[in-house]
Amino acid sequence: MDFDFDLVMRALPLLVAGAGITVKITVMSVALGIIIGLIAGVARVSRVKPLQMITACYVNFFRGTPLLVQIFIIYFLLPLITGHRMDPLVVAITACGINSGAYIAEIFRAGIQSIDAGQMEAGRSLGFSWLETMRYIIVPQAFKRVVPPLGNEFIALLKDSSLVSVIGFEELTRRGQLIIARTYASFEIWTCVALIYLAMTMLISQLVAYLERRYSLDDTH
Repeated sequence: MDFDFDLVMRALPLLVAGAGITVKITVMSVALGIIIGLIAGVARVSRVKPLQMITACYVNFFRGTPLLVQIFIIYFLLPLITGHRMDPLVVAITACGINSGAYIAEIFRAGIQSIDAGQMEAGRSLGFSWLETMRYIIVPQAFKRVVPPLGNEFIALLKDSSLVSVIGFEELTRRGQLIIARTYASFEIWTCVALIYLAMTMLISQLVAYLERRYSLDDTH
């Protein structure tokens, strides 16, 4: 079987544009996930039982159900409630962001709990409230420790974002499907799509490794 390089070169601009959309979805979803995850992670270690129970239910539900089902719930069921169909981009970012937030919440919870308990006692002795101690002392230290798992979550979501193709959103995977529907060159296009995903994940891995080294150097000074 011959590999049609000419077809790949013609399709490459469309696939690269799709990869840009994939990165956009991932960046915005992880940003939303970090906000949700940080709040939920702090709530998970708080002493307020109702907050612990609510965030535990949130984390367990979104970690325990498939992202694909969550996309369908937001895309198909919410319009039945609101009477308005949401834009596919909004659905993609919302679903991926809320799903990512559940995983990031556990990342932050573990990071916060890895900080020595004496740090909290020291902050309280300085007159800080519990929240102020979290904000100014605990979370900044925990954030440095959670960089590697946050990077892993970014990579995982980058690949999982291909699931939004089921609602017709034209990211990298959907672009590949559309090109194959016209050309029937499934081997060439899927190979190219896989290599683009591989290039993006390797680049992100290198960036995460750089940030990890930089934070390690900061801690030694």
